Amino acid sequence: MTLIQEVQTARKKVVTDGYEMSIGEVINLYKDGELKIDPVFQRLFRWEDERKTRFIESLLLGIPIPPIFVFQSENGVWELIDGLQRLSTVLQLSGDLKNAEGQPVAPLVLNGTSFLPSLDGKRWTASAEDVDDGIGQPLQIEIKRARLRVEILKYESDSTAKFELFQRLNTGGVALTEQEVRNSIAVSINPAFYNWLDERSNDPAFMATTLQTSNAVESQYDVELVLRFLAFRLIEYQSGLDVHEYLDQALLKLATSTDLNLPAETDIFGRTFQFLNDALGDRAFKRWNGQVFQGKFLLSVFEVMATGVSKNIDALGALAVADRKTFIEQKAKDLWQNEIFTANSGAGVRGTTRLAKLLPMAADWLNPNI
Repeated sequence: MTLIQEVQTARKKVVTDGYEMSIGEVINLYKDGELKIDPVFQRLFRWEDERKTRFIESLLLGIPIPPIFVFQSENGVWELIDGLQRLSTVLQLSGDLKNAEGQPVAPLVLNGTSFLPSLDGKRWTASAEDVDDGIGQPLQIEIKRARLRVEILKYESDSTAKFELFQRLNTGGVALTEQEVRNSIAVSINPAFYNWLDERSNDPAFMATTLQTSNAVESQYDVELVLRFLAFRLIEYQSGLDVHEYLDQALLKLATSTDLNLPAETDIFGRTFQFLNDALGDRAFKRWNGQVFQGKFLLSVFEVMATGVSKNIDALGALAVADRKTFIEQKAKDLWQNEIFTANSGAGVRGTTRLAKLLPMAADWLNPNI
């Protein structure tokens, strides 16, 4: 197939439309349930009040703003793909925004800006009859009449087009991490699968062994670790493939699979991290210096130990509890004497190289019958 033929074929997979609407029209679509913001997207609404105010200032000053992107579902309802922060800011200002649980979000109180210092303390409507803190009807009308371009990905598009569009719009930006992008797409493809990932990230033994910081949890790195765990078990890594591309592809395969046995994977996940927690606790994925386990969580150790335990879960489960604890702890120590591991786990080793070398050794390393 020639390049021009590839372009023509790919274009058929993406069916789009678009036009300008007023902010007021967009608000009404949201209020009428014709524009949907998924609850998981809602949890990613993280702009601080200063940034929200600057966006409202842009509307008042007539500064052009980027378009929002939506996916038109089979029933005609629009699902927001990109533009969460901007749209949510307007809805919060007008008092129409609902949180992930469907409850009203407290209306936005604006800050002063260098151009509009009198915005300080203002809100959509006055908070009380004797308090002049509303922006007033003229400015409300200005905001509602502001124009916004809406780009529409039609239902006829290829099933993966929504993922591709969202990823390309958001990857590399400051608002979302790679995993937050994946989470959002997982919800739109298979909400039950996303819920499974999220529920596993709250497993007590998983939380105890991975010991993630609050910042890591906020950026969804704990959910990424669950996805990595499942991908390492079930999706073969192709040597040389970018790690995030591998995880992107794994997410699509897992979320759309008709053969994925989530109840069985739930059991394996729970037993894997319970065995690791019983043997090592919060030392499970740290460096062994010959005397003690110390330092921070290491992804390279996670890749070998978690994957290896999961692939030998029945053999390890057949051992007496004390024997299993001793075996896992000793393997965690001996790992730091393994030439393959030490050569491919240090600083400067690319993720592609590390996965290609460490994943194949995991199953044998934690096999108690070898």
